[in-house]
Amino acid sequence: MHLGIDFGTTRTVVAACDRGNYPIVSFASEDGDFADWYPSLVAERNGELRCGWAAHACASDPSWVVLRSFKRMLTEPTVRPDHVVKVGSLRMPLIDLLVTFLRSLHNDLRSQSSMQAALHPLESIPVMIATPANAHGTQRFLTIDAFQKSGFQVLALLNEPSAAGFEYAHRYRSTITSKREHVVVYDLGGGTFDASLVRMNGQNHDIVYTSGIPRLGGDDFDTVLADLVLGEKGMMELSESDPRRERLVSVCREAKESLVQGSRRVLVDVESAWGEHAPVREVALPVSTFYEACTPLIEQSIEAMMHVVERGEGGGDTRNLLGIAGIYVVGGASALPAVGRTLKHKYGRRVHRSPYPSAATAIGLAIAGDKEAGYRLADRFSRVFGVFRELRDGAVVSFDPVFTKDTCMPLSQERCVTSSRTYRAAHNIGHFRYVECDDIDSSGVPSGDITPFAEALFPFDPMLCEGKEDLRTIPVRRLASPGPLVEERYTVDADGIVEVSIRNLDAGYEKKYRLWG
Repeated sequence: MHLGIDFGTTRTVVAACDRGNYPIVSFASEDGDFADWYPSLVAERNGELRCGWAAHACASDPSWVVLRSFKRMLTEPTVRPDHVVKVGSLRMPLIDLLVTFLRSLHNDLRSQSSMQAALHPLESIPVMIATPANAHGTQRFLTIDAFQKSGFQVLALLNEPSAAGFEYAHRYRSTITSKREHVVVYDLGGGTFDASLVRMNGQNHDIVYTSGIPRLGGDDFDTVLADLVLGEKGMMELSESDPRRERLVSVCREAKESLVQGSRRVLVDVESAWGEHAPVREVALPVSTFYEACTPLIEQSIEAMMHVVERGEGGGDTRNLLGIAGIYVVGGASALPAVGRTLKHKYGRRVHRSPYPSAATAIGLAIAGDKEAGYRLADRFSRVFGVFRELRDGAVVSFDPVFTKDTCMPLSQERCVTSSRTYRAAHNIGHFRYVECDDIDSSGVPSGDITPFAEALFPFDPMLCEGKEDLRTIPVRRLASPGPLVEERYTVDADGIVEVSIRNLDAGYEKKYRLWG
């Protein structure tokens, strides 16, 4: 038995693979009831940390500092494996924060979940995990590393919409025909939005194209509602770091999640957020006002989705959706009625909403790891990975893409996609500046979100290999022509981790660099 774990921005959801069934795992909450999710929360007081439902129980106690949506820290372009974050009165490496939370999840799976009787106490828990499709390499590495250090056995890492595609095939296989075999996964989670075009041919899933917005999700809808509440009664402006604002946003999230089709008002209990200091007890807003304020966010997600739809059959006929079997709506934030209403208005009966939108990715991960189900995934790079190179003695800098967005990912750890470059070196030291970006424009320049990925220094001059000098302290100079013949060989594994081997072919030495930020 294995588990599919969707580590979410606001909620973490777990599904099990049990003899062809994929039940959602429930956890005992602080009030003794069972919930089919685990809060993505960490609380701190006087150096003590609590996670999950234990942190949720501290949320109303002002002596505890509750850290929410910490998964979003992973999306920052500057995040590195040694990145340090503040948790209440503590400063700790981000990887330690992730391990603390996931270790709590691991322990609660064994002691306070519906799976505790099925998990062997002396065996590690095998899991399928996922990241947003637009996650950069450092985020992928930190996610894998944190799960492994927390006691889980990581079987594979998938993109979240790719996993949700398996759940679609499991439920709606009859919608797929020879003329319509593409499905668009619309994944609006707590912190990110992803859209993927999946070609489904029998048990084979081919990810054709992926687009997304790293910082668009349910958290942003909560913030919209909080701003409306603050403006409604002329209450004070609060900074994003103000604990009072954080408590209000939390109450707004509960109010938002209570909305259903037909709701006319959204009621925010201000008193429960601020106690006796609340200037008003509650604020009631017309739900139409809230939905109108959310419209720009919903339209942003649809615009990103259309970049994916245009890659389907039909030559970009985005209105008729030729070749598209359906748009599959998943992710916790997609439960907001305004999201489904907008998509239905634009695309009609082609829109299918998962019966378990918050759990679709976790269920899909459980299905993906089920060998008996027989599914096969051919995923692709969701971003462009490349290196900046200096030409003409540094007078010109060019970008050399190594892996583009259409690069197919390997199917397993045993198979790696390879790219290589061979050239004559012109300088004594090679300084490689690797980045990831959303795409490259027609002139070959990186466009969209550009994330510094890693740097590597390689001694082209064989004399520099004999000493122990720090290559960063040695001046770069031109070599006598011709310079040594150099080969760069890049590989990427099934988890999206890139490794480069740089070799001086004339002198016969090489160095390998594992690139994750």
